[in-house]
Amino acid sequence: MYSSINQKVRVKNTHSSLLEISMDNQIPHLHECGGHGKCTTCRVRVIEGHRNLSERTAVERNTAHLRKWDPSIRLACQAHVNGHVEVQRLVWSSAEVNKLQLETIPEGEAEERNIVILFCDLRNFTRITSENMVFDMAHMLNRFYTVLGDPILMNNGIIYQYVGDEIVGIFGTSGGTRQKNTMDAVRAALGMHYAIERLNHFELKDFATEFEVGIGLNYGRAFIGHLGHPKHRQFTVVGDPVNVASRIQGCTKEAKAKTLISRTILEGLPNGTLDIGRTIVKCLAGKEAAFELFELKGFVGVDMNLELQSSLDFVLKNEVGFAKRFYEKVFEKAPALRALFRKDMSGQERLLTHMLGGIVYSLSRPEFLQMGLRRLGKSHEKYGVKPEHYPLVQQLLIETIEEELGEFHTEKLTEAWRQALTFVTAEMMNWNKRPGSASRSE
Repeated sequence: MYSSINQKVRVKNTHSSLLEISMDNQIPHLHECGGHGKCTTCRVRVIEGHRNLSERTAVERNTAHLRKWDPSIRLACQAHVNGHVEVQRLVWSSAEVNKLQLETIPEGEAEERNIVILFCDLRNFTRITSENMVFDMAHMLNRFYTVLGDPILMNNGIIYQYVGDEIVGIFGTSGGTRQKNTMDAVRAALGMHYAIERLNHFELKDFATEFEVGIGLNYGRAFIGHLGHPKHRQFTVVGDPVNVASRIQGCTKEAKAKTLISRTILEGLPNGTLDIGRTIVKCLAGKEAAFELFELKGFVGVDMNLELQSSLDFVLKNEVGFAKRFYEKVFEKAPALRALFRKDMSGQERLLTHMLGGIVYSLSRPEFLQMGLRRLGKSHEKYGVKPEHYPLVQQLLIETIEEELGEFHTEKLTEAWRQALTFVTAEMMNWNKRPGSASRSE
C-alpha cells in the first residue's frame, strides 16, 4: 500500500519504485529528470514503513550526504516498495524547485561564486500607499510579490529577499555558465514586465491603481552562504556586484527606462541577442569611474522560453476546462484512442496540465527536461501510444491553446508553443536514443 496526498493505492507489481507507483496511478509527482536521481524533485518523507523500502542506492546516498537529509527523506525514483508504506511528497509545485539550490550553499561560511543579481523596485510606492487602505495595499503587494516572483522562479533563479516594495533575485547560486545565468536573468526581467501588464489589466483596475517597476541587472563575483547566529543562519549574498545592481536599478527612474543592465550583462550574451536602446553613462554612488548602462528593450528575435512563460497563466487559467476541451478534441478526431484511457479521466486531465506547466518551468533546466521527456515517452509507449498519434495530439494541443488564449492569441505565441511541442514530442518519440543525442540549444 502506498499513501500520498490522502490517496491510497494497492500495488500489484512488487518492487516498483515510489515514483512508478505514482505515475501508474495518475498521481501528479514532480520528477524533472525522469527518475534518474539527478534533480531530487521527486523526494518524499517516509511516514510509515521505512523498512519496506529498498536501501539507498549509491546515487541516493551521495545526494543525501550533500544535501544533509535525515534518514526519513528518500528519492521516490530510487526507493522500491516491498510492503506497506506511507509517504509525504516534499516538493509540490514547479515553483518550489529552485529553493532546492539552497541546500548546496555552505553553512556558517561564504563561498565566492559568479552570479547575476536582479533588483526590481515598485515605483511611486509612497503615493500608492497614501491613496489606498491598508487592507487593499496588503492585497495588492501580495499579488505584486507573487506575479513578479514567478518569472524569477521560472528561470532557475532564487528570490533572495523582499525589501519593502523591492524584490531581489539571484541567478547562478548552484553554478552554470555565465551565458546561461545571464540569459535566465534577462528572461526574468522581461517576464516581470509582462507580469506587471497582466496585473494592471486584470486585477488592479478595480483599485484604480497601476503599478510600474524599474529593474537593474548586474553580473559579478559575490560571496554566498548561510550566515548569522549558529541558531539562526540565513542565506546571504555579500559583495560589490550586489550594491552595483541596486544602484543600477536606482537609475531607471531618472533615465525613464524600464530595465537597465551593466556591461557585464551585455557581454555575457552573444552579440545580436538583445535589443538595446540608449546607452547611459552614469556615476554610481560609491564608485569613482563612470558606468555605462544599457537600456534593455527585449530580444532581437523571438525567444521561445519567454513567450511560453508569459502565456502560461492564460493557457492554464482554467486547468480543468482546458484539459476537458483537449481530450474532447482527441476523442472526436481519433475515437480509437479512447481505449487507451481505461481509468478515470479526471486523473489524466490533472496529469496533462501538470505536465504542461512542468515543461515550461523546466525549460530553464534543459539537461533535466530532456531526461524527463524521454522517461515520459517510454511510459506512453507502454500505455499503447504510437508514433503516428503524436502529430495529431500536438496539433490539437495547439488548437486548444489558441482557444484558451482568446484575444491574447498571437502568431508569435502560437509559433513558440509549436516549437516547444515539436521538441517535446520528438524527445518522447526518441526515448530509446542515447541521452544528449538531440538536446535543444539554449
